[in-house]
Amino acid sequence: MLAVGFSLMSIVTGISGYMLIENYRFTEALYMTVITLSTVGFTEVKQLSENGRVFTSLYILSNLVIFAYLISTLTTYIFEGELNKILKSFMQGREFKNVRNHIIVCGFGRNGIKAVSELVNSKERLFIIERNESTLETIPDSLKYNVIVGDATTDEILNSAGIQRARAIITTLPNDADNVFISLTARELNPNIKIIARASDEKSGQKLRRAGANHVVMPDALGGLHMAQIITKPYVIELLNVLNNVSENEYILEEITYGDLRSEFRNKSLRELDFRNKTGVSVLGIKDHEAALRFTPGAGTVIQEGIVLIVLGNRESIQRMKKQFLMKGA
Repeated sequence: MLAVGFSLMSIVTGISGYMLIENYRFTEALYMTVITLSTVGFTEVKQLSENGRVFTSLYILSNLVIFAYLISTLTTYIFEGELNKILKSFMQGREFKNVRNHIIVCGFGRNGIKAVSELVNSKERLFIIERNESTLETIPDSLKYNVIVGDATTDEILNSAGIQRARAIITTLPNDADNVFISLTARELNPNIKIIARASDEKSGQKLRRAGANHVVMPDALGGLHMAQIITKPYVIELLNVLNNVSENEYILEEITYGDLRSEFRNKSLRELDFRNKTGVSVLGIKDHEAALRFTPGAGTVIQEGIVLIVLGNRESIQRMKKQFLMKGA
């Protein structure tokens, strides 16, 4: 914008100078300004006076400086990413206005990276909010258009991420106070949003819950507990590693809702569905809105509306189940 301003100022200066020094009419002064700026060398309106030649010489020299600055600015926009940033901002503005039921991840540090990786693998629609320049450089190119650069503690940035239309927000910032503030703001802007927040200790966890967080995760506490249980409960930890995809065995935990099932498989018992023999997956538990999570449900359990199945299987068996029992696109 500064380069354009200089260019306009140069045109005004040229027109004014020729009108004052040579007594040109406006159209004549405009003509002289244009041919001088463009250096095309057309015939002058009339012979220039000595003062007119001095003005023209200085005018040409000054415009060479302005032209060089303009070229430098354009080069920066085109080759150093400024134009891409503008296009990205424009595309983001259009995209963010239309997206709904997405997930917002605040921070792309150690915890944020893991959260984003899992969401991407689950094909969830997400936006990342990050303000640290060095951290932004670590974000994969495939996610660049999902990044909002700014401070997640501000209403403006959360609104730009579509907080009112989001399904959930995960705040992983290293500062607990920031996570508390984000939780408060998110709950105010969207009373129905699910908030998952990181905390470094139990006191911060209590504050986060009072601020509106649905779930509080303390990575340090979980890490220490996990390391101790490798000694005290090694086979339990081995099972958990399998379920969390951190072992060599590629087993997957999957949630299947009543609405995911094809109509002909709804309101059927687990015995009738016979997932184990038909696809190889095992039903570990079921959850509905009124009852607590039930593990290893009986074969007579009927899959009714509101029930969510938790199933375990390898990638092949999960794919077989989806193909055979679920609606297309579920």
